[in-house]
Amino acid sequence: MPAAYLIANVRVTNPEQYAEYRKWSSAAFEAHNAEILVRGGAVEVIEGDWTPERVVIVRFPDMAAAHAFYNSPEYGKARTAREGAAIMRLVFVEGI
Repeated sequence: MPAAYLIANVRVTNPEQYAEYRKWSSAAFEAHNAEILVRGGAVEVIEGDWTPERVVIVRFPDMAAAHAFYNSPEYGKARTAREGAAIMRLVFVEGI
């Protein structure tokens, strides 16, 4: 069954403010029935020159659900809370 994944690499620049983002993003993930697969944790680069910092991977039922989450008022609150607290690189990827 197809799914969609949010994959993010995050550089946290203000941990206290980022905690507020986590609160709102967690509520948004829950409201949109997203499954958090990876949120932080140790990263070990085994090949290539990518140097991720904080990796987040979230599964959605499909791309429409992923976009609905990202464009939702709930996640809008999280994005506002994150301003100045982190540099976010985020992609959606279709998968299984």
